[in-house]
Amino acid sequence: MVRLTRIYTRGGDQGQTSLGDGTRVAKHSARPAAYGTVDEANAVIGLARLTAAADGGAECDAMLARIQNDLFDLGADLCTPEQADPKYPPLRIVAEQVTRLESEIDAMNAELAPLNSFILPGGKPAAAQLHLARTVARRAEREITALAEHETINPLAVHYANRLSDHLFVLARWINDRGRQDVLWVPGGSR
Repeated sequence: MVRLTRIYTRGGDQGQTSLGDGTRVAKHSARPAAYGTVDEANAVIGLARLTAAADGGAECDAMLARIQNDLFDLGADLCTPEQADPKYPPLRIVAEQVTRLESEIDAMNAELAPLNSFILPGGKPAAAQLHLARTVARRAEREITALAEHETINPLAVHYANRLSDHLFVLARWINDRGRQDVLWVPGGSR
């Protein structure tokens, strides 16, 4: 477990932050931007959990709790640069975390009404919040892939981020009465 005894250190007052390996980088550089957006997605999921149990039941809340924990794993993975034979092996996303998301997506998707249009964020409160979380997760994925263009990262970090947004989309539909309360896009419907 991580033990935090001080919340402020003044170490970032000059616009730099420490990575997991102790390296100092600009707070706005690609790596902190990627794991910072993962943290933002986690916060939005936390908001969704406030209504998810009521809208989607305990099973929904349990999935989101696991995802929130995974997102801290993903942040830890992203904040620690890859290196050969590290003295202390860093926490990395593993294939089982991606596979679990896929299994949950498949199970929920099997219960959903067919999708005949794009979906507007809405329906039940938790579903709308999960659509917001999905968009933040997609932004995190874009930032992770941008980081991967310039630095070596765990490829499973990209896989997890990609599956996460899919999971949040399917979960939002699942909460919306298995897709029956989805708000569908009507092309040109507001003309």
